Amino acid sequence: MKKIAVLISFLATFSFTSCNDDYKFTLDVTKKTTLNSLVTITLKEKNNKPLDEVQFFINGKEISANGNSATINTAQLGVGKHAVSVLAFYPGKTKKENNSFEVLADKAPAIYSYEIINSFPHDKKAYTQGLEYHKGFLYETTGRKGQSTLRKVEIKTGKVLKKINLDKKYFGEGMTILNNKIYWLTWQAKKGFVYDLETFKQDKEFTYNKSQEGWGLTNNGTELIKSDGSNKIWFLDSETLSEKKSIQVYTNKYALDNLNELELIEDKIYANKYQQNVIVIIDIKTGVVLGVANLSNLKKEMEKTQKLVPEDEVLNGIAFDKENNRLFVTGKNWAKLFEIKLIKK
Repeated sequence: MKKIAVLISFLATFSFTSCNDDYKFTLDVTKKTTLNSLVTITLKEKNNKPLDEVQFFINGKEISANGNSATINTAQLGVGKHAVSVLAFYPGKTKKENNSFEVLADKAPAIYSYEIINSFPHDKKAYTQGLEYHKGFLYETTGRKGQSTLRKVEIKTGKVLKKINLDKKYFGEGMTILNNKIYWLTWQAKKGFVYDLETFKQDKEFTYNKSQEGWGLTNNGTELIKSDGSNKIWFLDSETLSEKKSIQVYTNKYALDNLNELELIEDKIYANKYQQNVIVIIDIKTGVVLGVANLSNLKKEMEKTQKLVPEDEVLNGIAFDKENNRLFVTGKNWAKLFEIKLIKK
């Protein structure tokens, strides 16, 4: 009798475990949607077995749920790819299910043309990576190993008033000015440098570990804003220089990558798209591409007086004079700096 009781107990335990193991889940969510729409995420169990609890997460943050479903407005997330995970609790066990969805912009970007207001001389040996206007002067960084420099430039003449060289082992990239400091990125070394604005003396260095590389740089007065060659824009704490968060950049059709030199103008990020000779205008909160300015004819204007290397000596460099509402652009090794006005079509 004792053996029979043990056998019955074993079979009961085996049966209970087998039933628990039999739970089969699917996590349903719309794969593509648009900004400002609602997304519903639903966890289903194949045989409608009871669950003790269900927890929903988007990008690692828990969201409120209603039983086996959760709904969120994509306006809270911004455009881009978003990870979904669910924890299902059932008798004696927990199981995690993963999925994702993609949010596109809900409208097409506006198209801009341009008008040339002025042109000025520019050093055609300057492989421009970063450009910024500050108190009547342009500050510029140039790239390529062994040729990377930081410069202070007179706008009307193109004269280089001050210049320092970056260590030859680094490929210099974008720069920005904040609180009398110059912040300068390198391309693939995952390292940036900080300089005194007046003396160009190096103050310190910093690293970036979440973003892929160093491309463009601007700031909003409290944070550094950085591109890394992907479709992401990163925000760095201006004190610790750590990467706090990122947004993804999307049109109504696709992700927009190869974002390069940056400039913040009236709470919108203006970005060169590498090798495309365009400027894209990005909503700083959502990542939506609000506008596209095709400046390919500006490159053709340059080619009237200068032969440019295809896919290399391209448009790159955006600087904005807020006080006088002047927008400056140039390119890698371009012999001219242009003041332009963007015109919405």
